[in-house]
Amino acid sequence: MEVMSVSVSSPVFRASHTKAFDYCVPIRKKTVIDRKFVFNCMNYSSLEVAADKPELLTNLVKDVDWPSPTDEIPFWKRKFHTRDVNPEIPVNIEKDSDPLHVIHVTAEMAPIAKVGGLGDVVTGLARACLLRGHKVDIMLPFYECIQKDDIQELSLLSTYSSYFDGNWIQTNAYSGLVSDIPVILIEPMNQFFKGEDVYGGSYNELEAYLFFSRACLEWMQVTGTQPDIIHVHEWQTGALPLLYWDMYCHLSLHKPRIVLTIHNMEHYGECRQEQLNKCGLDGSLYATIDKAIDDRTIGHNPERLSLLKGAIVYSNSVVTVSPTYLQETLCSGWLASALITNRDKYHGILNGIDTVMWNPASVAFLPANYHAQNTDGKKVCKQYLQRGLGLAFEGRVPLVVCISRLVAQKGLHLIKHAISHIGKHGGQMIVLGKAPDGRVQSEFEALANLHNKGSTIRILLMYSEELSHMLYAGADMVLIPSIYEPCGLAQMIGMRYGSVPIVRKTGGLADTVFDMDDQSQPEMANGFVFEGTDEASLSGALDRAFFYYKEKPIEWANIVQKVMQIDNSWNKTASKYIDVYNSIRVRW
Repeated sequence: MEVMSVSVSSPVFRASHTKAFDYCVPIRKKTVIDRKFVFNCMNYSSLEVAADKPELLTNLVKDVDWPSPTDEIPFWKRKFHTRDVNPEIPVNIEKDSDPLHVIHVTAEMAPIAKVGGLGDVVTGLARACLLRGHKVDIMLPFYECIQKDDIQELSLLSTYSSYFDGNWIQTNAYSGLVSDIPVILIEPMNQFFKGEDVYGGSYNELEAYLFFSRACLEWMQVTGTQPDIIHVHEWQTGALPLLYWDMYCHLSLHKPRIVLTIHNMEHYGECRQEQLNKCGLDGSLYATIDKAIDDRTIGHNPERLSLLKGAIVYSNSVVTVSPTYLQETLCSGWLASALITNRDKYHGILNGIDTVMWNPASVAFLPANYHAQNTDGKKVCKQYLQRGLGLAFEGRVPLVVCISRLVAQKGLHLIKHAISHIGKHGGQMIVLGKAPDGRVQSEFEALANLHNKGSTIRILLMYSEELSHMLYAGADMVLIPSIYEPCGLAQMIGMRYGSVPIVRKTGGLADTVFDMDDQSQPEMANGFVFEGTDEASLSGALDRAFFYYKEKPIEWANIVQKVMQIDNSWNKTASKYIDVYNSIRVRW
């Protein structure tokens, strides 16, 4: 292969603003620039360009302020400007003829109070239902860490009192808009929800969410708000169905029906009877097999309840976040018996992603925007990442990212193996995430100290919404090696950004990613799948992905374009939730 060099002192490439191709065409001559900066393009569908004709090189990337790892302010913390681009907000969505009023009660909402996928799901589903003509509100604790500037039209809605542990706690309810979605923020005048993070304050977390569950119902009661559906999420709001059916429906709240979404069955919401008493219920009444007793403690620890089990029993409908995870949870786990007993109201609905929030064509965090019909900007994003993090940017090197909470569920031993394997086999890897467990955090800190001084691996023990967008955009592949995964959003976001997924076949990963080498369904192929939990299984998937990337560039370009056009939006799946809502609603 012929190699040509272009000096960065030439009119084409200058010191801080590298010029690129105005349009991308296949380059068989490998373009090499000083400092071995390679700016090849990914669109292999057009005719070959004469790489030795610099007049064909025009300014695709204007005024890119290329970052450096020595910058005083990390590139993901810079101020971002909004570009004049089409945000691709759906405009042709047909409105439903029979609108509902849905109130989500949740511990998380993206982007103002996000820890994991829960926040993304709540925001995405709420937006999709709003676009279909329904009335939607999200009720959320007013965590001290929430940035008020991120809430539009924030105002005090009402002040009332809600019961907890023998006292009536003065409580403020604020209204506002987050990403154009109406929110109601509940702020108790005590120590609950204080601290620098969504979770992990100095207060008792379980008791705070028991208070919150009742405070939401109390607000509906005192304001006369009667939604069709109260949609609760995870164990944090698991007490609300109990409170509703055993207390508030006997007062003035008669219309609402309850939907529970279980995002992760691992978290049971362990609760002692005396703790449940604090929200005004008699905890002893729920210590039965058909109500809320924790199945793991039957016969030897009867005072322990499970808020998640109680919510399963007391909700009118229960949803989990993928069809495969539904089958897995019916076959194993401590809650399997409760789910089997309530099988007739248990549904598996695959999550979507918010394609307005996750949109490489419009998001302001990227140095260059792009879309499925023109992916030139993705190459810019990759070089931007490599420069900013001090990674080598030479040749056609596959870049793998793993954006994940560092917990056992996510396959920690496989993430560690990937770091080693990718580094040894000519690739680059960036891990973004942090561990709630101090021991795990220390292990990854040691790995970061070992690898971060080189030019191929970066381990960033933090979370940044802005950086996550940049990683998805700059990556060639996104790795999700979970031991179990109820749904997973990273693979769908990765595909939205043109990053090919490498996943373990479990839960929602099995419902969304189909192997490139599966001859039985080639039309579905969109990634690389492995089934084992061992390192060798992961290595095989990585090696196959690297082979496609390095040896089959035309096929790789085609799969990038293909995955970007897959519809994983909430607009596709929200109708299934609306069907569930309509199946249980009460009409007045």
